[in-house]
Amino acid sequence: MTDLRQFYFFENLSDEQLQIISSFAVRKKMKKGAIIFYEKDLPKTLTLLTNGVLKVYKTDPKNNEIVMGRFKPTSLIAEMAVLEGIPYPASAVFETDGEIIQIDFDRFKKEFLHNPDVAFALFKSLSKKIRYLESVIALNVVLDSTARLAKFIYDTEGALAQYKHYQIAEQLHMTPETLSRTFKKLVVLDLLEKSANEYRVKNREGLHVLFE
Repeated sequence: MTDLRQFYFFENLSDEQLQIISSFAVRKKMKKGAIIFYEKDLPKTLTLLTNGVLKVYKTDPKNNEIVMGRFKPTSLIAEMAVLEGIPYPASAVFETDGEIIQIDFDRFKKEFLHNPDVAFALFKSLSKKIRYLESVIALNVVLDSTARLAKFIYDTEGALAQYKHYQIAEQLHMTPETLSRTFKKLVVLDLLEKSANEYRVKNREGLHVLFE
């Protein structure tokens, strides 16, 4: 297994400790469309995303997907459910080919959770997820569609080319038609410009004004 030290979660552990973790960790290559876990499954492993894009989503009573977020390397996935021993609150599927490392949590908890460096790394990861959830709530409850898109573009530093339009629509919980109208509105406001099939940020601070 590739040296785990390259991942922030393990950077302060000794070579001996990393060897121990490697003895109960499994690296898995995943194909696009592969499910890592389903909502309500019981977690048994810490999952570390090391390659690819992973979509986390819930399913409503009408079987519609509600996208909670997309994660890129290197990220711990659903660690709160693992720590609390509760069912996964959402499902996770790869949108690209990818790779994960799964670590047996019972072994990990017994041998490493008392380690201050490991505990602090978990705290940082959970804190980051809480901030992300606060952002999701603000995005979908407080802001209108124009402010939502402006905040998304601002927060991703204008990296629109990394996302397909349907992915942005899913993440912002709006229809593709509404998204297209909102993009056009931001162009009219002279905050974006369109060239070929791409939108580019023209006035980043102007975007910030829409949602501050």
